[in-house]
Amino acid sequence: MQRCDLGGREQGPIWHRKPSPAARQGVIVNIIHSATGYHSKTIHFLNVTFDSSGDSLLAGDHQGNIYVFNLNGNRFNLVQRTMQACTALAFNLRRKTEFLVALADYSIKCFDTETKELVSWMRGHDSSVSSISVHGSGRYAITTSPDTAQLWDLDTFQRKRKLNVRRSVSIQKVFFLPLSNTILSCFKDNSVFAWEFDTLQCKYQLPTPVEGSVFLYKVFAITRDGRIFVAGGKSNHLHLWCLESKQLLRIIQMPTKVRAVRHLEFLPDSFDGGSNQVLGVLSQDNIMRFINIETCKLLFDIGSHEEGISTAAISPNGRYIASVMENGSLNLYSVQALTQEVNKPPPPLFKVVEDWSKCKLGANKLKVRVTSGRSERPWKSRGSKIQTRSLKPQVNTSLENKENELPGGLNKKRLQALLKGFGEYPAKYRMFVWRSLLQLPENHLAFSSLIDKGTHSAFVHIQNEYPIKSRKLLRVLQRTLSALAHWSAIFGETPYIPLLAFPFVKLFQNNQLICFEVVATVVVNFCQRWFEYFPNPPVNVLSMVENILAHHDKELLQHLIKCNVTSQVYAWPLLETLFSEVLTREEWLKVFDNIFSNHPSYFLMVVVAYVICSRAPLLHCNQTEDFEYFFHHRNNLDINVVIKEAYHLMESTPVDIHPQHMLDDFIPLTKGQLVHELEAKAQERKVEDETWYRKQELLQEAEEQRRKMLLEEEEKLAEQRQRLAAVKRELKVKELQLLDAARRRFLKYQQDQRQMELKRLDDEIARKASVREQETAAAAQDVEVRQMELESQRQHFEQHLIKDQETVMQEMKGEIDTSRRKADLEDHLVQKLMEVDREEKQKARMVAEENLAKAEQKCVDTDWRMQALHKLRCEDQDREEHYKEIAKLLHDNRVKEAELLRALKEAEEKKWQEVTQKKAQLEAEQKAAAAADEHRKQFLEDEMNDALELAEKLQKEDGYFERLHDLKAGHAETGLGFQQVPKSGNVCLNDLSASESSSHGRRREELACKEWELMAEVRRLREKLTSRARTRHSATRFSATKWTP
Repeated sequence: MQRCDLGGREQGPIWHRKPSPAARQGVIVNIIHSATGYHSKTIHFLNVTFDSSGDSLLAGDHQGNIYVFNLNGNRFNLVQRTMQACTALAFNLRRKTEFLVALADYSIKCFDTETKELVSWMRGHDSSVSSISVHGSGRYAITTSPDTAQLWDLDTFQRKRKLNVRRSVSIQKVFFLPLSNTILSCFKDNSVFAWEFDTLQCKYQLPTPVEGSVFLYKVFAITRDGRIFVAGGKSNHLHLWCLESKQLLRIIQMPTKVRAVRHLEFLPDSFDGGSNQVLGVLSQDNIMRFINIETCKLLFDIGSHEEGISTAAISPNGRYIASVMENGSLNLYSVQALTQEVNKPPPPLFKVVEDWSKCKLGANKLKVRVTSGRSERPWKSRGSKIQTRSLKPQVNTSLENKENELPGGLNKKRLQALLKGFGEYPAKYRMFVWRSLLQLPENHLAFSSLIDKGTHSAFVHIQNEYPIKSRKLLRVLQRTLSALAHWSAIFGETPYIPLLAFPFVKLFQNNQLICFEVVATVVVNFCQRWFEYFPNPPVNVLSMVENILAHHDKELLQHLIKCNVTSQVYAWPLLETLFSEVLTREEWLKVFDNIFSNHPSYFLMVVVAYVICSRAPLLHCNQTEDFEYFFHHRNNLDINVVIKEAYHLMESTPVDIHPQHMLDDFIPLTKGQLVHELEAKAQERKVEDETWYRKQELLQEAEEQRRKMLLEEEEKLAEQRQRLAAVKRELKVKELQLLDAARRRFLKYQQDQRQMELKRLDDEIARKASVREQETAAAAQDVEVRQMELESQRQHFEQHLIKDQETVMQEMKGEIDTSRRKADLEDHLVQKLMEVDREEKQKARMVAEENLAKAEQKCVDTDWRMQALHKLRCEDQDREEHYKEIAKLLHDNRVKEAELLRALKEAEEKKWQEVTQKKAQLEAEQKAAAAADEHRKQFLEDEMNDALELAEKLQKEDGYFERLHDLKAGHAETGLGFQQVPKSGNVCLNDLSASESSSHGRRREELACKEWELMAEVRRLREKLTSRARTRHSATRFSATKWTP
C-alpha cells in the first residue's frame, strides 16, 4: 500500500510507482493531508465523490479545500479553497469540468476545475444540505436539507421548484431515479413518494411495510436501472422494494453485530445491465460489507475496528471504491483486488426474513432462514495498516510526567516554564498549544449531528440582541450557540452564554468544530459549579472570590461593602464575559495562555488579582454606577502585573479557602464525548426517572399499607359501633315499650273522658236546639213585618229619586252649556296667548340677537383692546428689559471705566516709577558716559600727541594735523554738550514732550556718528603713519615701538 501526503502542495502525483492490482486488502493508496500550520496535525477529509466516467475523484476536507484526483493521469490538483467545511459534493454535471459543493453556511457553489473560478452561487436553504442529486442529463440538480428540497436548473442556476414539508415530518433524502424522469422523496415517517419530473405530480406512494419489521428509514440506495430500491436505518434489517410493482420484495437481516446502517450503495458491474446485485452496507461498527442481494452471500468487506470508515463512494465504472476513514485520511480500493477473495466459498451471513413476492403462497412459506457456518473476521489489526508515528512515553516514566504529556508531543511542564519565561506563547503556535493543552478530540460526527439539528429556537433572533456587522461572525456564533443548546438544554436558557462564547467564536471563526470544542471544554472545566443556582449567578463561585479577596485585601473589601458593591458587581462581569470587555485582544490572549496552562482555579485567581491591582481607582469610587462602568470597560492596567499577582495568590492562599480544593482538576473531552455525554445524560435521566418512579412506587405501597391499616381499624371501629348500636337499639326498644304502655294507659283515660264529655255535649245540644227553634219562629214573624215596612219605604224613596234625577238633569244641561261656553272662551284666550307668546318670543329673539351681536361686538372690542393692551404691555416689558439692559450696560461701563481709571492710575504710578528709575539710570549713564569721555579724551590726546610727534617728521603733515585739531575741537564741544544736560529732579512724565525726546535721540545718534568717524580717522591716520615709519626708520627702531594701554 502506498501513501500520499498532500501537505502544503497544490498539485503533484498520487502514487510514485504503478499500484499493484492485487494489493493486500485492496488498498491502492492512502491519502492524508498534513497541516503546515498550527490548526491541527491532520486535516480530515469529509466527503468524496466520482465523476460520471469514474476516473476522477473529488474530495473535500473540513477546512474547505477541494481536491481533484485524476486516477488515469496520476495527478491531484487543489481546485478551490472555500474556507469552510463542505457537506455534500456532486461531480457528474453536464459540463464535465464543473462541480457542485454544499457548504456549511447552507449555500451551494459551482466551481470550474480548470479555471478554478466560481461559476455560480446558489442560496435558499435554511439548514445544512445533506445530499446533492444530479439528473442523468446533468442539467438539473436537487439539493436536500432536513426542512426542504430544491430543484435547480444548472444552465441558468435558478431555482425552479421547492418542496416544503411540515416541521413534524422532515426530509431524509430526495433524488432522481436513474434512466427516468422520476423524483423519489423519502421522509422521516417512512413515507416514500414518487413525483413526475416534468409536471411534479405525485405518481405513486410506496405502501407501509408489514408489522414487526418497521423501523425509521435513514439511508437509501437505488440500482442503476432504477428498479430496485433499498432502505435501511437504525436496525439490522434492509428493505428491498420493487419500484415497478410498488411492493416490498424481501427483508434482509444483517448479523447481530450490525445494529444500524449508515450508508448504502450498489457496486456496478459492466455485465449486469444496470440491475446491480452487489450492495455495499456501511454499519455503525465502521465496516462496509458487500453482499449479494439475491443469494445473500457476503462477498468481501473493507475497513476494520481500528481503521473505521466514515463514508464511501463507488465509481460508476465499478473499478474503485473511495472511503473517508475515521482518522481523516482517504483510502482508494481496487474492486478487482477485493473480488479476488470471493473465490473462497463462504456461507451466507444474512438471512431472508420475508419474501414479499411469494406472499400469496401462504404465511408458512413467507419466511426463509439461512444458517451461517462462517464466522466474521476477528478484530485484529491488518498487515496493511497505515503507518502512523505516535509519541509514547518511556516505560519508566513517572506518573507525573505521564500526566504532563500532551497531544502533539508537547509537555505541560515545559510549556509552563516557557510561559513563565516569556509571559505568553508565540502567536504563530498559540492555537496549536491551546489545542494541545485542552486536548480537543475533534469529534466531527458528533458535531455534525448537533449542527444538523439546525438553529436552536433560543438563538433564532440573536441578531436583534447582538447586532454584529459581520454576517459570517454572526452565523458562526449562532451555530455554535445552537450546537451548545442542542448539546445541553440549559445553554439555551443561559443569558450570558453568548458573552462567554463570543471571544472564542471570533478567534476560531474559520474552524467551527474547534470553536465549539474549546467553548465546551471551557464550560466543563473553567465554569464548574456555575449552574448550581441557575438561572441566578453562581453564588458559590462568587463566594470563593470574595473569601480570597477578604484574606488578601480586607481594606478594599470593606470599601466595596461600604459602597454596597457585591461580588455580582466586581467579579461576575469579569467571569461571564471572560475578561473580553476589560482587556484588549493581545492582553486577553496572554491571560488565557496562563489560564489554560494552569488549574481551573487559576481563573478565579485572575479575577481577584484584577480587582486587587485596581484597588487605587476603586478606593476613589463611591457610586455603584462608577463600579459597574469600571468592570464593563477597559482600564489602564498592566496585565503582566495581574498575571504575576494571580500566581502569587495561587501560592499564598490558605488551603481552607483555596478554590483548587473545591474545583475538580482539568478533564478533557474524549473521543465521541459529545454523543456519549448525551447518552450518559439520557441514561442519568433514565436512572433518575426510574429512581423517582421507584420512590413513587414505594410511596404508593406505603400509602396502600397505610390505607389497609386504616381500613382494618375502621372495620374494627365499625364492629364496635355495630355492637354499641345493637345495645342502644335494645335499650331503645325497651324504652319504647314502656312508653307505649304508658301511652296506651293515657289514651284509655282520655277516651273515657271524651265519652263523658260527648254525653254532656249531646244533652247541651239538644237543649239549645229546642231554644233555637223557638227563637227562629219569633224571628220569622219579625222578619215578615220588617219586609213590609221596607217595601213601603222603597216606594217612597223611588219617588224622591225620580224627582231628584230630573232636577239633576236640568242642572247638568246648564252646566254643560256653561262648560261649552267656557271652553270656547278658553280656546280663544289660548289662541291669543299663543299669538302673544309668539310675538314675545320673536321680540325676545330679536332682542337676544341684538344683545348677542352687541355682546359679540363688545367681545371683539374687548379682545382688540386686550390685544392692544397686551401689545402695549409687551412693548413696555420689552422697553423695560431694554432699559434694564441699557442700565446694566451703563453699570458695566461704569465698572469698566472705574477699572480703566484704576488701571490708568496704576499705569501712571508705574510710569512714574519707571521715570524715576530711568532718571536714576540716566544719571548713572551720564556719569559713566562722562567717565568714558574723559578716558577717551585722555586716550585721544595721548594718541594725538604720539601722532603729532610722528607727523612732524613726515611730509604734508599740515592737512592731517588740522584735521586732527578740528576733530579734537568737535569732540570737546560734544563733551560739553553732554555735560550741559539739565539735571532737574522735578521732571514730570507729562512734561517730557516728543520733540525733546526726539532731539535727545538725534544728538545721541550724531554723537555716535562723529565718534565713529573720529575712530575711523584715527585708524586711517595710524595706518598711514605706521607705513611711513616703516619706510623711513630702520628695523631696530621699529622693534622698540609697541602698543600701550
